[in-house]
Amino acid sequence: IPLPAIYRPDHSCITCLLPVDASVQEVLSSLRVKYGWQGDQMLLKMNSAGDKIPLKLDATGVYTALGLNERLFVCSAQEVDTLRPLPEQLGPAVGTHDTLDLISSKDLASQLSDYDWNLFNSIHQVELIYYIFGHKFPNGTTANLERFMRRFNEIQYWVATEICLCTEIVKRVQLLKKFIKLVAHLKEQKNLNSFFAVMFGLSNTAVSRLGRTWERLPHKSRKLYSSFENLMDPSWNHRAYRLAIAKLSPPFIPFIPLLLKDMTFIHEGNRTVVDHLINFEKMRMMAKTGQMLHHCKSQSYVPLSPLRSRPHHVLEDASTARMSTSSEQSLTVRSPASTWAYIHHMKVIDNQKILSHLSRELESS
Repeated sequence: IPLPAIYRPDHSCITCLLPVDASVQEVLSSLRVKYGWQGDQMLLKMNSAGDKIPLKLDATGVYTALGLNERLFVCSAQEVDTLRPLPEQLGPAVGTHDTLDLISSKDLASQLSDYDWNLFNSIHQVELIYYIFGHKFPNGTTANLERFMRRFNEIQYWVATEICLCTEIVKRVQLLKKFIKLVAHLKEQKNLNSFFAVMFGLSNTAVSRLGRTWERLPHKSRKLYSSFENLMDPSWNHRAYRLAIAKLSPPFIPFIPLLLKDMTFIHEGNRTVVDHLINFEKMRMMAKTGQMLHHCKSQSYVPLSPLRSRPHHVLEDASTARMSTSSEQSLTVRSPASTWAYIHHMKVIDNQKILSHLSRELESS
């Protein structure tokens, strides 16, 4: 399959046709043949802060493991110091408050949940094992799991980005209120992964320090937010969350980072081989924890968005449908197709230093 663009030091992009689990060595060999390069090139990834990580020749699945706003670059060893992030890696300069104002929180949650379910259903249980054991399964791909985790980070930074780019305090309070309502709908829709992602975005230090903004939030919204914070309480091994999901019936999307944490704890806390024998008790615990993935999907998920039952060509119609007001009680003015396009192409700032700088510009103290 065609891999996404790989960039040169001058920001020109090149592509190659390779399997998604191709190694760095295979990528470089393909590029040398295609472009007739001589000499030694290296493949590295760079994030929005300009941090560069050279990739080992035997590394596989390098694209699916890219973080938010990370890009792949190919260059010679002498060119490494000249590399600079692409302008697009830095994220947007203007927020989308006006767009979000035309979408009800419920519709936004429904579209997010439909998108998340598409990603979640693609994850196979064996990917959890590959992810935890790492190099012991060199040919095992975790592409779907990596993509789902990347989406989690994308949502949390999207929330922080939108709030930090909203310069008018009245609109910023409205946006904060909308995100809290979004959290409520995600919880109702049993999409706990995105529930946590939005809450992580709201608790980002660049957002939580905006005291004057939070003070203007209606008491009802603050009370609702506090109740959601209780569900995120990590004390007693996330007891509040574990009790909550124990009461849920499938289908639902669990908080995947915690599931991976549980499996990592089991893996690192128990030897795989004891007295030259396989530790089947460890394997049983790993399997039981991984079984959560199957349990969540044991009942069919019914799409919440009207788009999922429409012909594909309808997705191209991004026209608006109704008049808008800032009230959440009003009908969504944007067509479902427009909302679908919005949640599929989020632009975020993932550099905490930039978010903190924007936050200080909004409220200096």
